[in-house]
Amino acid sequence: MNADGGPDLVVAGAGGGLAAAVRAASLGLDVLVVDSNEHFAVGNNTAMSTAMIPGAGSRWQRESGVEDSAEIFVGDIMAKTHDEADPALAATLAGVSAELVEWLADDVGMPLSLVTDFDYPGHSRRRCHTVPGRSGRAMLAHLVREARRHPRIDLLVPAHLDDVLMGGTGVRAVVVSTPSGTEEIPTDAVLLATNGFAANRDLVAQHAPEIAEAVYHGSEASTGDALAIGARLGGATAYLDAYQGHAALAMPAATLAGWATVMHGAFLVDRHGRRFGDETTGYSEYAAEVLRHADGQAWIILDSRIDEACSVFQDYLDTRDSGAVKWAGTARELAAETGIDPEGLERTLRQTQLFARGEQDDELGRTFWEQELGGRLAAVAVRPALFHTQGGLRVDEHARVVDEAGSPIVGLYASGGAAMGISGHGAGGYLAGNGLLPALGLAYLAADHVAAGHS
Repeated sequence: MNADGGPDLVVAGAGGGLAAAVRAASLGLDVLVVDSNEHFAVGNNTAMSTAMIPGAGSRWQRESGVEDSAEIFVGDIMAKTHDEADPALAATLAGVSAELVEWLADDVGMPLSLVTDFDYPGHSRRRCHTVPGRSGRAMLAHLVREARRHPRIDLLVPAHLDDVLMGGTGVRAVVVSTPSGTEEIPTDAVLLATNGFAANRDLVAQHAPEIAEAVYHGSEASTGDALAIGARLGGATAYLDAYQGHAALAMPAATLAGWATVMHGAFLVDRHGRRFGDETTGYSEYAAEVLRHADGQAWIILDSRIDEACSVFQDYLDTRDSGAVKWAGTARELAAETGIDPEGLERTLRQTQLFARGEQDDELGRTFWEQELGGRLAAVAVRPALFHTQGGLRVDEHARVVDEAGSPIVGLYASGGAAMGISGHGAGGYLAGNGLLPALGLAYLAADHVAAGHS
């Protein structure tokens, strides 16, 4: 406990923020976790993720013969963002990434493994680690289990962090409201881990208007509370126009078809059966392409080979179980099943087969085709989605919120969508794992820094 009898650390947000709670408790701190959703184990953005955690230089990479390092990872981040990402934060998160995934496995008990069956756009090395089923809910369950059973961690749900109060030297208390009322809880440190503002339509329209009309697929609690609290306390903000989109939200069940389909050779078409871009640039930026060129409605075209390859993803299995994957023997039959123009779809299928065989160049610029489609074909109707924002409070290498001059606000930390990310501006700089790495990595770093101050 702190000098006033309160917890040493208050974590607002029981998603990726639980990494801070578990880490801090293991280092001897008393932690209070507050979350406004009593179903936090399944209802936040961490639970909705595909559980891809980058770790550059991990032991799984070494065992698989993958040569990687934090420096190579930073190079990939800067290349994908066209040097727009904050280099200091990119170096910080890349530098802790291997330590993070190994801690999650060894101390939290996550059964992590390296993803080696396909490559994510922008990663020059296979460095994404995940759990069986590749499900965020399954991944988060391990943090929830550890948080619930640790004697130094208290969970207060449903509870909303209303404010952070400052004293003469830094944070002195938080104001928390519950169904029983509002109370002031003394503490010296607060981690804002309540995600970004993607559920706040006005803020999205203000900062990222290109994706404002997309379906929002994330926690309804991501309304920008952390941003408002941090800014009110003098915290600087950065990259507020950055976001993670996704072009493959399967309808009508709103399950995630997944971009592994594309990386295994699938492609997207509009209602005329035409492709409209290079799908391998990335699922985040392609969401806006679907809005611009396909009127917000597209179909992923795949075959039975890709269907089998993607069955390792629980999200894809959920999509298949929902009935969203429509099958047919030929392109024309598939067009009749889906309402796509048959001549357009047949023409596009023939073209992509030529591209995949290397007999013709794709005028849209796609160069990677794992294999041409053949045999039974399937289509998944998808709409573009906004998953979460990637900008927020500016933080330093310890996840401390800093002011415009770069000076830390003592006792105030931010992680995940509440903090600025490493995706640069817009959606084009997003790499797989750019959501979970700042969520888990900054939480981990914040816990270490708070603990160091108590040692």
